[in-house]
Amino acid sequence: MSPEVNRRTRQVERTEERILASATELFLVNGYVATTLAAVAEAADVGVRTVYVRFGTKAELLKRVVDVAIVGDTLPVDVMGREWAAVATSAPTLAERIDAMAVGARGIMGRAGGVLAVAQEAAVMEPLIEEQWRLGREATRNSLGTILTKAVADGLLDGARLDWLVDTVSVIGAAETYLLAQRMLDFDLDTYEAWLREMLTILTRT
Repeated sequence: MSPEVNRRTRQVERTEERILASATELFLVNGYVATTLAAVAEAADVGVRTVYVRFGTKAELLKRVVDVAIVGDTLPVDVMGREWAAVATSAPTLAERIDAMAVGARGIMGRAGGVLAVAQEAAVMEPLIEEQWRLGREATRNSLGTILTKAVADGLLDGARLDWLVDTVSVIGAAETYLLAQRMLDFDLDTYEAWLREMLTILTRT
């Protein structure tokens, strides 16, 4: 790749990062309805057309904001390609794997909890966001299922109730559960991480 192409690629990446950072702030401060693409463009110091060309709609922009917040960057590496997931599927003890799951979930909710709350509200009016919630639930279940199935394969977990365990842990680890615990029980991230670790420990002992 030529230096000129590299320069242009990096410029495009920086522009996207500015747009996403500005959109995240505006969504968190103003909510979904009151945030406009024009306001995002102004905050990011780019033309409105740039935002429209790159994202198309406000729903697509919010989707991208959530996706990036969940993994922590714009790299093309999904959740299961992250360091915490590697530990959760390969650590020598079940306790270490549970700890990695709790730490990983805390990181995700710490980065994405606010924009997930915005997306939850937007889902009632935006079919794209509603569909993303459904896909997010499936992705959570698949990721946790992979981790728990690997623990069974490695002899760290009894597989007799694996399906039940995956279903139950998927509900506990869902974004909706975190948001509910935050609103109903005033959970902060420390409390959420400790609660999740305790719940996973109890469930994997039954």
